[in-house]
Order: sequence, then C-alpha cells, then structure tokens
Amino acid sequence: MNLNLRNAILHNVSGNSQDELKDTIVDAIQNGEEKMLPGLGVLFEVIWKNSSEEDKLEMLQTLESGLK
Repeated sequence: MNLNLRNAILHNVSGNSQDELKDTIVDAIQNGEEKMLPGLGVLFEVIWKNSSEEDKLEMLQTLESGLK
C-alpha cells in the first residue's frame, strides 16, 4: 500500500476553519495517542514553512522554555 501520510493529513484538514484546526490540535494533545503525532508534525511543518524568521525564533524560544 502506497500511502503518502503527509498528503493525506493535509487533505483531511485543508479548508478547515481556525476553530476546526484548534479543535484538531487540542483533541490530538489531550488524547495523547501516539498515532496523532504525525498529524501534529505535519501541522507544525505548515506553521514553520509559513512563519517569518522572527516567528520561528519565538517558537524556538517557547519550545526551549517548555523543555526545561
């Protein structure tokens, strides 16, 4: 079976409203299931690719602080 997981995830959330995207993210985090991690990774990839250098630096600082 040839499944492109990234494309499938993007297809599933494409066109979603901000509220729907938030619900997806919150549900994935609260659910805590390992199978949700690839989806969160793909969403983070979209955020990263569409962020300014300043926003990326802020995300990295937030991540660093959260991992301490």
